[in-house]
Amino acid sequence: MTEANPYESLQEQIDEAADFLDIPRDHIERLKRPERVLETTLSVEMDDGSVEVFDAYRSQFNGDRGPYKGGIRYHPGVSRDEVKALSGWMVYKCAAVDIPYGGGKGGIEIDPSEYSEGELERITRSFAKELRPLIGVDRDIPAPDVNTGQREMNWIKDTYETMEGTTAPGVITGKAIDSGGSAGRVEATGRSVMLTTREAYDHFGKDISEATVAVQGYGNAGAIAARLLDDLGADIVAASDSAGAIYNPDGLAERAAREHKFETGQLTGFEGATEEFSNEELLTMDVDVLIPAALENAIDAELAERVQADMIVEAANGPLTPDADYVLTERDVAVFPDILANAGGVIVSYFEWVQNRQRMSWTEERVNSELERYVEDAFDAMVEAHETHGTPNYRTAMYAVALQRVQNAAEEAGIWP
Repeated sequence: MTEANPYESLQEQIDEAADFLDIPRDHIERLKRPERVLETTLSVEMDDGSVEVFDAYRSQFNGDRGPYKGGIRYHPGVSRDEVKALSGWMVYKCAAVDIPYGGGKGGIEIDPSEYSEGELERITRSFAKELRPLIGVDRDIPAPDVNTGQREMNWIKDTYETMEGTTAPGVITGKAIDSGGSAGRVEATGRSVMLTTREAYDHFGKDISEATVAVQGYGNAGAIAARLLDDLGADIVAASDSAGAIYNPDGLAERAAREHKFETGQLTGFEGATEEFSNEELLTMDVDVLIPAALENAIDAELAERVQADMIVEAANGPLTPDADYVLTERDVAVFPDILANAGGVIVSYFEWVQNRQRMSWTEERVNSELERYVEDAFDAMVEAHETHGTPNYRTAMYAVALQRVQNAAEEAGIWP
C-alpha cells in the first residue's frame, strides 16, 4: 500500500480544481496553505503518578468564510501534516455545502485504548487549556473526530467555560444533548453518505433498492450509512472493521451485525455472514457501491486498478490517494467526494452552533430535513459544475464550487497589507 502525504494530496486536489477557474495563481497558493498551526506538548500525570508527554496540534487553515471549524482526533497517526490536510479539507467541505465556516482540525498523537477514563479526561483538559486562546464561539469551534465523541467534547466545553468564567455552549459541537448538543448529530455523517448515494442513483436514473453495497469501516459513519441505505432497500452485502470483513451475497442482516459488533467489539464471527476475508478484499469486491469509511489512503493506485465497484461514496476523509483518483477516473468509476458525502457532521454541527447561539433547540425532524436540503443543493451544484466546466470527475467539480466560494469571500474582504 502506497502512503500518500495527505497535505500534498489536498494541494493536488486544489490545483486540479483551479485549472477550471479564473483565479490568479498567487491567490491559489494562499488557499493551499494554513493560516496558522499550533503544535504543543502536553505533560499529563497518569494514574500511577508517572508523567507522560503527548504531541498535540490544531491547524486553522482558512477563515475567509467564517470561524474555523473542525474535529479533534485521538490516534497514533496524528501528525502536523495530517491536521493541516484535514483542516484544509474542512475549509472546502464547509464551502461545498455552503455553510458560513472556515476550516480547522486538531488531534493528539495517542492510542486512547491504552489509557483509563481518568487519564483521558486529564489529557483532554490539558489540551483544552492549550486551545483556550485559539477557540471561541466566533473564532474556532472544535468537534468530535476519530476516537473522540460527546464525552471529550463535554470535557473541553467545561474546561473552557471554567477558565473563562462563562457559559459558552457554542464553543464546541458534538456535545451530549443535555450539554447543549443537537438532535440528529450522532447520525449526521452517515446520513449525508446515504443522501449522497441516493442522489447519485437518482442522477444516473437507477433504483437504489437494487444496489449492492460494501462498507469498509464500521464505526459511526459506516454503520449508520449502512443502516440508512438498508432502510432504502439496498443490500449491504459486505462490511468490515479493523478485525476483518464479513460477507453475505444475499445481504447482511444489518441491525443484527451491528448488535454483534456492539457485543463482541468486532464484525468477524457474525453468524449471519457466509464468508470472512480481509479489508483489502472488501475494497475490490464486485458491488455497485463501495463506501470507504475508515482512515485516509485506504485505496492507492495499485488497489484502484482492482476496484470492481461502479461507484465510490467517500465516508472517510481522503480515503483515495491522488493516483488512485486518476486511475478510477480513467476507468470511469464515479467517485463522490468526502467534502460532500461526509459533510453531514459539519452541517449538523453548524445547526448545533446556531441553536446554541439562539439558546433554543430544534426537533430531530427539522434537523434531518434541513440536512437533506443542504446535501441536495450541494449535489446539484456539483453536477452543474461538472457539466459546465467539463471536469474529469465529480471531486474536481465539487472542489471548483468550493474553491470559487472561498475565493469570492476573500476578494470581498480584501487582502490586508
